[in-house]
Amino acid sequence: MTATGGSDALRIGAFLEAQAAEAGAARNTQLAYGRDLKDAARWLTGQGAGLLGASRAAIEGYLAACDAEGLSRATRARRLSALKQFYRFAFEEGWREDNPALRIKGPGRENRLPKTLSEADVDALLDAARTTGRPEDRLRNTCLMELLYATGMRVSELVSLPVAAARGDPKMLLVRGKGGRERLVPLSPPARLALAEWLVHRDSAGVADRLTGAAARALFPTRSAAGHLTRHRFYGLMKDLGVAAGLSPAGVTPHAIRHAFATHLLARGADLRSIQTLLGHADVATTEIYTHVLDEHLTELVNDHHPLTRSPARDET
Repeated sequence: MTATGGSDALRIGAFLEAQAAEAGAARNTQLAYGRDLKDAARWLTGQGAGLLGASRAAIEGYLAACDAEGLSRATRARRLSALKQFYRFAFEEGWREDNPALRIKGPGRENRLPKTLSEADVDALLDAARTTGRPEDRLRNTCLMELLYATGMRVSELVSLPVAAARGDPKMLLVRGKGGRERLVPLSPPARLALAEWLVHRDSAGVADRLTGAAARALFPTRSAAGHLTRHRFYGLMKDLGVAAGLSPAGVTPHAIRHAFATHLLARGADLRSIQTLLGHADVATTEIYTHVLDEHLTELVNDHHPLTRSPARDET
């Protein structure tokens, strides 16, 4: 169980490189693993163990400290997952003779239903996108929102779309999802129209002539290091649109639109397997959460409108 030399930072770096090369881990996944492992390394070093030389008891102590710190179950589960994968890699590389995290059980998932938006809320957001800001802002934001609601894409998938995927008035878009997995998602007529109108502006001489490098290949180009609209910037845009639409900005996020896409499809008769494919879920169990969202919505509908749920006081009037 003794480390064979080298710092924790170097070992973490080697692990992340292997994840990118062999497992096809997305950039955001690598960043999350890196943050989690560095946090664990700091704590374990403070206990005199270090990341590579930690025992099962030391790792359990770290997870208990995360719990005491008030971190959510989801965050603690993710950190344990990162540790398990790191120690499995360490064992395979011969850095350790065991995997001390192998038999540690995670905290489980919280039974929270995803926040979603009603069809009226989405319509209000789309109207806000069409009418808020400068003409070029309206074209871009309408395209972003129509594509997001028409496809249920993850925000990272949407903002990083290459312009080549949108050429030729496509009826479907090829999307690269988690782990490099690709899938085709159909476009609604409003999304195709918004995309075509945005491309006319994006390809105009005054705009296209200024695009170089990665930005020239992006559907939504910016001056960011990646060349495309960042997730952070898009989150901010959605908050502004939420305010313009008269909605609480706290509930207006790209993921809320993704949830709305799935929930509204399910409510109108789509089957779970089709929704799983459209969302890019590896496991249909992940998609099944939307049946609970729909059940909760139907229960509220009955409680609010069915005559048998009227209060006695109302019946006496």
